[in-house]
Amino acid sequence: MKIKKTIYYWSPHINSTVATVKAVLNSLSGLNKYSDNYDVSLINVFGEWSYYKNKKKNDINFINLFLARKLDYRKDIVGYFKSRMLYLFVGFFSIVPLFNLIKKKKPDILIVHLLSFIPLILNIIFNFHTKIVLRISGFPKLNFFRIILWKLNSKKIEKIICPTLETMKLLIEKNIFPEEKVILIEDPILEISKISSLRKEEIPNVLINKKYILSIGRLSVQKNFKLLLEFFEMEEKIDANLFLVIVGEGEERKNIERIILEKKIENKVFLLGYKKNIHNLLKHCYCFILSSLWEDPGFVLIEAAVNNASIISSDCKSGPKEILSNGKGGFLFNSNNILSFKNSYDHFKKLNNNDIFVKKYYSKKKAQLYSKFRHFKKLDKFLTETLNIQLIR
Repeated sequence: MKIKKTIYYWSPHINSTVATVKAVLNSLSGLNKYSDNYDVSLINVFGEWSYYKNKKKNDINFINLFLARKLDYRKDIVGYFKSRMLYLFVGFFSIVPLFNLIKKKKPDILIVHLLSFIPLILNIIFNFHTKIVLRISGFPKLNFFRIILWKLNSKKIEKIICPTLETMKLLIEKNIFPEEKVILIEDPILEISKISSLRKEEIPNVLINKKYILSIGRLSVQKNFKLLLEFFEMEEKIDANLFLVIVGEGEERKNIERIILEKKIENKVFLLGYKKNIHNLLKHCYCFILSSLWEDPGFVLIEAAVNNASIISSDCKSGPKEILSNGKGGFLFNSNNILSFKNSYDHFKKLNNNDIFVKKYYSKKKAQLYSKFRHFKKLDKFLTETLNIQLIR
């Protein structure tokens, strides 16, 4: 009988709606579903994963680290200051429990997603049996502390996983890690088998038979909804039948509501809050717009593509250009530039059905790379080579 290799995931988070949460869960469950080679567990640091742990149907093993009390997921932590304070609190109190866990259980691999400085500090100080795999996404701020921490780990760390080529190239160009240690594995955002049924669900009654632009994302400065509202104010004067739907919650909600009232477009804009199912909304939208200042890498574009939505996106760092195949799969406009934004939208309106079909074909083809199974195949190949696994038949 073969002994399974033990893999732990480390991904403490304070906001359950971020795409990384979905990516972590899909990565874990993919290893469990498609292979018998691994014994996979998710470290539940301070109760952030308790909601998923308590669901009746889940195929994930959880390890509670030190706090049993779970966060109220209806009131996720918002705001930069509050989030930083909580991260410092978690970091301070989790160092010793994580050290004891690794020392006692000796997992073969620890895959690190969020709050990475804790396992990386331990990796510098101690010589663990456990191999550290670090996932880095987006366009990370290369401050002094982060660069030093990464440099000190560059030889000891096993691999750095990037979900986009843009992030991968950045790390290689900055010469922080050896090039051979940086690899591309797209995040598992899509569960293809579930999407077809989700998109069949009814959309809210208020949107039935309406022509609406859709935007989805956390109500934060990053998502730049201010620019989107500025654009919509101009466009709805041209097209009286056009509506705007924004899905998401966040610290900028009051500011967004104020801007909507100031622009007198409150009868044309719907703030739907957080929605567990967005696939039905994507299926029926006139087009999907991403107005972000930066992304890492913009998973909602993948969900828009797989639901056959026409896409107009900010060409921000990092991800949209790659996901949309340099504009073949949608329209890209200069980040935070209203004129470029308007030109892209006007270009979209002039397309014939054949041109729209070609755009959707390219975006949908790219989206397939982010499926749960495709992610598993790449991750499994890496783990098999790293751990010298003889495949279980």
